[in-house]
Amino acid sequence: MSQLPADHVFSGHGKARLIFMEKKTYRLFSDGACRGNPGEGGAGAVILDTEGNVIWEGKEYLGRCTNNIAEYKALILGLKGALASGCRRLAVFLDSELLARQINGSYRVKNESLKILMQEVRSLLSLFDTVEVKHVLRSKNVQADKLANLAIDTHK
Repeated sequence: MSQLPADHVFSGHGKARLIFMEKKTYRLFSDGACRGNPGEGGAGAVILDTEGNVIWEGKEYLGRCTNNIAEYKALILGLKGALASGCRRLAVFLDSELLARQINGSYRVKNESLKILMQEVRSLLSLFDTVEVKHVLRSKNVQADKLANLAIDTHK
């Protein structure tokens, strides 16, 4: 994934819009879904501005995977979407307590497949000015969950 050059101008918005975007903190919600564990997986992510408007959303069919891998891949999808949208400050909300605690360092990553994904997550996180990662209840992550399940449903 390439980074935007420092002087990149979003079409129709000009440099003033880019500078304004960099000072706002955006909210990223991501979720992985699996039909069985392991089973068919999907990833979903949505980014909201401070007023609650959707500025980006994405979904991806993952094929056969575990629920934890789906959660990681959903976060990676969302982080890439945030970077592509010009977000520099991010509040990340995950309904996977395991993933939130692993990112925040209170749980170790033991699984080898997850260690590789965590390296990618950490690399992406380092590209933001500020990032805060929080665990939320599943009921607060409805949009991302819908996108993850839609990725599976539309693949059939």
